[in-house]
Amino acid sequence: MTLEAQKETRGFQTEAKQLLHLMIHSLYSNKEIFIRELVSNASDAADKLRFAALSQSNLYESDPELKIRIDFDATAKTLTIADNGIGMNRDEAVEHLGTIAKSGTAQFLKDMSGDEQKDSQLIGQFGVGFYSSFIVADHVEVFSRRAGDSASEGVHWECTGEAEFSVESVEKADRGTKIVLHLKDDALEYADAFRLRSLIKKYSDHISLPVEMLKEAAPAVPGAEGEEETTAETAAPEYEAVNAATAMWTRPRADVSDEEYKEFYKHVSHDFADPLKWSHNRVEGKLDYTSLLYLPAKAPYDMYNREASRGLKLYVQRTFIMDDAEQFLPLYLRFIKGVVDSNDLSLNVSREILQKDPNIDAMRSALTKRVLDMLGKLAKNADAYAPFWKEFGQVIKEGPAEDFGNKEKIAKLLRFSTTFNNSEVQSESLTGYVERMKEGQDKIYYVAAENYNTAKNSPHLEVFRKKGLEVLLLTERVDEWLMGHLQDFDGKQLQDVGKGALDFGELDSDEEKKEQETAAKSNEDLVARVKKVLADKVQDVRVTTRLTDSPACVVVGDDDMGAQMRRILEQAGQAMPDSKPIFELNPAHPLVVKLDQESDEDRFGDLAAVLLDQANLAEGGHLEDPAGYVQRLNKLLLELSH
Repeated sequence: MTLEAQKETRGFQTEAKQLLHLMIHSLYSNKEIFIRELVSNASDAADKLRFAALSQSNLYESDPELKIRIDFDATAKTLTIADNGIGMNRDEAVEHLGTIAKSGTAQFLKDMSGDEQKDSQLIGQFGVGFYSSFIVADHVEVFSRRAGDSASEGVHWECTGEAEFSVESVEKADRGTKIVLHLKDDALEYADAFRLRSLIKKYSDHISLPVEMLKEAAPAVPGAEGEEETTAETAAPEYEAVNAATAMWTRPRADVSDEEYKEFYKHVSHDFADPLKWSHNRVEGKLDYTSLLYLPAKAPYDMYNREASRGLKLYVQRTFIMDDAEQFLPLYLRFIKGVVDSNDLSLNVSREILQKDPNIDAMRSALTKRVLDMLGKLAKNADAYAPFWKEFGQVIKEGPAEDFGNKEKIAKLLRFSTTFNNSEVQSESLTGYVERMKEGQDKIYYVAAENYNTAKNSPHLEVFRKKGLEVLLLTERVDEWLMGHLQDFDGKQLQDVGKGALDFGELDSDEEKKEQETAAKSNEDLVARVKKVLADKVQDVRVTTRLTDSPACVVVGDDDMGAQMRRILEQAGQAMPDSKPIFELNPAHPLVVKLDQESDEDRFGDLAAVLLDQANLAEGGHLEDPAGYVQRLNKLLLELSH
């Protein structure tokens, strides 16, 4: 089969097509960003070749010096970025350039608003790499050959920014990838030597291999005679490195500027925004390694996919090993980006070996504490910490269950809405709660509900308002699970105000305790009657110590699952064991007084059932028989109208 016969035209994956459309319409406010993306991809290709060549040295062929080379032709309006890295074969070109294999794509596209400035920030948060070519080019060609393949197995990928691309087999003598951008008329500034050199210094100085451009010719010296002339036709082109070409993390912190740190973050993360914070550290002694860890400003779109690729870039003795080394940080810190470079691991290390290496456990522990310390310092500034918590708070809440050894450190990072701040914004810490605790208070109280309004209006809070006690308002799906693993903080037990019997200990006066005993004894008959008519719906009935304004509430047993967690698991299709609530009555409320005075047993049963349903609704629960509730309520209303 001839090479020409192997040419085919294909359509883009749907999501890729939509993103391509966005690129073409120039949503980036800063077009020059494409240089960083393409050079970064070329650097990754070189890293991958270094790693593969550890076991297959022949992959270097006859060209062991890895580099990136940039050329331009102002007359032809082209810009070429070439590398001699790992390269791609035909199938890989179709896969990598025709699809976007990243979870969260659909949500990303859904969030597009049509506002150019906002959408460009979203694109940066999502990261699109190669597709940034179409910001400045209306026609892109890619020539590539995978290292180790024959020259005849090269591939030519081409797209003019429409819904389709073509791919064909071509002869390519050298390995690696060459991208030819046919520049738009409004992007011809990128076919200028001075402009390109300044951009490479700005965005790619930290790349650890040389980014080369044609060496600029020295100006002619007037009057120099007798020297042999060398014409452009006979001289071999001479290239020179434009960037520093050193692994930035190996340099002393004092020698690295904030701008360099920020640009390196964008290289390793493919994020377009600056990082929120970073930590650069060198460890020597029993273990010898360097780490550079970054805290992003925005959460990636796939953060809540616990199966998505994550982890640090791993280098061993400055040789790239893998992109997503997840063994160095726990899952709840999966948003951290950066690099770890070790001298204590073998160059032929694999994921399997990493899982069994005791040095990894020690490094994981140290790196986790370093991240938590970084977050602890950030948390001291409430204004700086608030945007971080908004982006990553739900993931941090996974920590106590996954990392018992650091439970107390993680707990200090948690933020909540409470009855103290009277705001839906999660800004209060457990440390602040403990500092505000009343004398004699030995528990941290919380209520869990589906949303903020349900939580703040919960009947369970009535006695806490009366006593002036602060309550955490938990409204996120992860909260009740979090509390099940946190259990205590600073020696204070965490107590669900809707679970079990309330015991305020020293906070209840002797007079209050006596009143509670009297109320329970004097209403024994009422409790027995209600228990009888609701026997199939509740596990127990008792006089409440929680309520001041509401007639009744439902309470979860000490050993039962919380109502919010139960609803979440049921929605996820989990089979739940039968569980009935405890029904508490406020004997001082007029409706309960009327219930006690009711002699008609049918009306008594209807009124008791209505009070139970209302108590369930007040907690954000769902009625098993809503039609029956409406019928009973209508019946009672009609009787009142006569």
